[in-house]
Order: sequence, then structure tokens, then C-alpha cells
Amino acid sequence: MLKIILSEMHYSLVVTKWGWTQRIFFYLMVAGTRSLVTVHQPPVTATALGHDVLMPCFLNISDDERMVTLPVLYWMYSTQDNTDKPRMWSPSEKHEGRFELLDKNRNTSNKSMVLKNVQWADSGKYLCKLSINTERNKSFRRKGNETSLKVYDTMIFNLTAHNDSLLWCKVNVTPDPGFVLSIFHNGCKPQSADSAPGDAGAALPYVTLSQTVPLRSEGEYECQLHLNGDLITKSVFHYRPPVAEVDGDAEKNCSLTFPTTASEPAVVVFPEPWLLYMALLLVPIIILLSLVTALLMYRC
Repeated sequence: MLKIILSEMHYSLVVTKWGWTQRIFFYLMVAGTRSLVTVHQPPVTATALGHDVLMPCFLNISDDERMVTLPVLYWMYSTQDNTDKPRMWSPSEKHEGRFELLDKNRNTSNKSMVLKNVQWADSGKYLCKLSINTERNKSFRRKGNETSLKVYDTMIFNLTAHNDSLLWCKVNVTPDPGFVLSIFHNGCKPQSADSAPGDAGAALPYVTLSQTVPLRSEGEYECQLHLNGDLITKSVFHYRPPVAEVDGDAEKNCSLTFPTTASEPAVVVFPEPWLLYMALLLVPIIILLSLVTALLMYRC
């Protein structure tokens, strides 16, 4: 009898402990869900030199979380060496007039910023940070994962100055191994005559990517700039050789990268129908002669 009572007490104790464990786990899970406040930023964005760029930042708050006051936004900027971290919003004197909130309504969850007239010195990491005050968690701060801004200049894609049989593509970009410059011809990548991975002077804030390919056959040449596999910008050059005959071996050193378009069907040339032209000319002459003959016979 004593064993049965002890066994029942042990079972009751185990059930009670497991019940409390479930309750604590459920409370922590629900509390974590209820207090979900996050700030989202893309890891990388790229823009052309002198253009405006959008720096995205979005505040996500769970439906049952109540804001006591409106969040205070801080945009921070850090250079490559992290020696300077000025505050972008409200803007510092150095960047006065170049930053603008995309949505000026403070109640919105869109905290994105527009950076105007981007320069080389603007390359770096931008951090979106918010000071938040809620009923549940009181006052705290949330920040994103930083957005790295990359800048590129206008692409030059034309014949070389010293040799009109070579096609040259060049572009200046922010120093980053993710930038790749490539030239394609009719959907394939020809063998490069010369290529530069990216050289920069000691005082320059950019590197120069360049590539040169020979012009061996007519068609469309396209220079593409990629960043981490994504197409950033491109330029097209249409080439038609002065000689009618095109070298049939021009595409032997070409590696296909994507399917090319089908070739145009051959055009059949027919001889000129000179007999038909003469017959068409004789018809009005015969009619005219017939009218003249009839008129003469009528007078006689």
C-alpha cells in the first residue's frame, strides 16, 4: 500500500514538473512572438556615379505590440576603415541637403532614405537604427544588418584608338571583388585579347575594370557589369565588317553562355522579268494604234 502511494506521489510530481515546463516554454515562445520588433536592410545596393539611390529600411512590429511614442530614426555611416561614423539623419553638416526620408510620415514603417548625387566618397556601410518605446519592453533600440553601397561610373564600350579591329570596354567601380566585367558576342563569350582585373592609383577611390576582344565577325557585342552575380549595367555595340565575306572560323574560340537566336533563312534572288516589262509597254501602244486606225477608217 505504501509503495502504491509513493508511486502515485512520484507520478504526480513528474506530471506537475512537465506541466510547468510546458507552460514556461509556451510562455517564452509566445512572449518572443509577441515582442517581435525587427529592422530589415538589404546587404548590398549599387548605383551610378552622380545618381540618387534608395537606402531601404523597414520596421516590422507584431500586431499586438503597442508603441508608446513614435520611434526615433538614426542613419549611421561608416567608411571602409571605420574611422568616421557620422550620423546621417538628422544629417551632419558634411551631408546637409543630400539626405531625404522617402516617406516623411513618422507613423509609417518605411524608414528608407534617399541619398542624392552619389559620389565616390559615399561608398561604405549604412546602418539604420531605431529608438523604440513600447508598452511591453519599455525603451530599447533595434538596428538593421547594414547596407553596403557600391558605386560605378559610366561604361565606355567602343573601338580602341590605336586599332579599329579591337573592341574595348572600361568602367570605374568601387573596390570590391564582387564586380566582374564581361564581353559577349551574339550570346557567347569570345576569347579576350586583354583584360585588367582592376587597378587603382594610391589616391583614387575606385578601381578600373577593362577588357578587350578582337572583332572577327559581325553581330551584336555586349559588355556587362555584374556585382555578386547580378547584372548592374550593360552597353551594346553593333558591328558590321566592311568586307561582305565573313570569316567562318571567327566563332571557334567562343564558349556559349546562353542559347543564341536562330539564323535568318537564305534569300532567293529571281532574274528580272524583262519580257513582262516589254509586254506591258506594248499594250498601250497597240491600243493607241487601234484607235488611230479606226478614226482614219471612219473619216474615209
